[in-house]
Amino acid sequence: MTTRSNGPESDRVLIAEDDAAQRVGLQQLLKSWGFAVEAASDGEDALAKASSFRPTIVLSDMVMPKMGGLDLLAALRQEDPDLTVVLMTGQGTVETAVTAIKQGAYDYLAKPVDPQRLKILLDQIIERHDTHREMRVLRRQLQERGTFGRMIGASAEMRRIYQLVEQAAPTVASVLVSGESGTGKELVAQTLHQLSPRASHPFVPLNCAAIPDTLLESELFGHEKGAFTGAIARRQGAFELANRGTLFLDEIAEMTPATQAKLLRVLQERSFRPLGGQREQSVDIRVVAATNVDPLDAVRQNKLREDLYYRLNVFAIQLPPLRDRKGDVPLLIQAFLKEFNARNGKTIVGASDRAMEMLERHSWPGNVRELRNVIERATIVAKGDHIEPVDLPPLATQTLSSAAAGGSGGGAGLTAGTTVDEAERKLIEVTLEHTGGNKTRAAEMLGISLKTLHNKLNRMKQEETIE
Repeated sequence: MTTRSNGPESDRVLIAEDDAAQRVGLQQLLKSWGFAVEAASDGEDALAKASSFRPTIVLSDMVMPKMGGLDLLAALRQEDPDLTVVLMTGQGTVETAVTAIKQGAYDYLAKPVDPQRLKILLDQIIERHDTHREMRVLRRQLQERGTFGRMIGASAEMRRIYQLVEQAAPTVASVLVSGESGTGKELVAQTLHQLSPRASHPFVPLNCAAIPDTLLESELFGHEKGAFTGAIARRQGAFELANRGTLFLDEIAEMTPATQAKLLRVLQERSFRPLGGQREQSVDIRVVAATNVDPLDAVRQNKLREDLYYRLNVFAIQLPPLRDRKGDVPLLIQAFLKEFNARNGKTIVGASDRAMEMLERHSWPGNVRELRNVIERATIVAKGDHIEPVDLPPLATQTLSSAAAGGSGGGAGLTAGTTVDEAERKLIEVTLEHTGGNKTRAAEMLGISLKTLHNKLNRMKQEETIE
């Protein structure tokens, strides 16, 4: 049995058992599993030792002299409502089990205690405590620094997102994250994983738009040696790699209908067959999917299967674009400056008043990813200890200056009343002009995948044809 490594705070168990043989047996068993253990011979003894030992878990017999398990439970819960108590008895009935849980016990074990059942239960409790402790740390970070895990922002819009993440994280429910490109959908998925009981297992991201259709099925399900030309060895797919952890499928609507059908089957059956494989493999994963288009629009346009949508959309999180939470721009800039200062050996302390005004005026069609790219470049080229307007990239400067002047400065100028679609069209056109038609470079500057850029250009052509 491997030794636990969570640390003493989360691994302290107090045993209350009046039978000496059983008390010693449980104490030795739990120590062999790596728990720090203290033992008491009755409820009063346990209550006294709890104040100094400060256990995370109390494992108590139901019937003991001086103070029984239910009375001990009540006294402990009064002292520390977060303490987890598991009751044991050889005289149990369904009624006493219900009473114990109603009064705050986490669970109820019949004696003689099954070691395997006890081990599973204790591990579940420790994972639960670790998640709650992580949540407290993140809430403190939000109050002190305006961050929640790797997500940054203290606006009302982002606080609503944090609340949804807190609610969804401890569950096994599939989550569908939607939002424009660059809003941070993968960060949401990472935070969901970090705050879940699966946090110690793999987080596997897969961008469905970045992989050719002919290879996507192999990337998802893996393949056996000889499954197709070039398959010279067995290869694990994302489902196998993410077993017991979280699989993040970005740009889910870019999958072909055939691959979506196979994905749906795996989500329903919790098993899959690698390409060229003969046997089904069971898998225990949580799926978080994301799309940069409106999911219902994708369903109506037959880009996303309706049955897959409902399977994924158990819990929906829609991220706001950066233009709808402009108050978070200074926080984001400071976070990016800290990152890029460390990476490039710089000491930039902030943006000048004029540069900050320009950055806050910008509509940020590329969202947080665009802002990050702008700050990375500005950090590198800045000559002083502040970012100045001259340090901003030409595209951003042109767009920002035009917007500040009321939209009179060329093709990228935006005026009040410009729709998001019109702004996006102008930004794509200006970026392609800036790169001399190089779509790969344009996609990088816009913070989107090349496939997404092609999709947007095709849609723009269709709209021009209709017009």
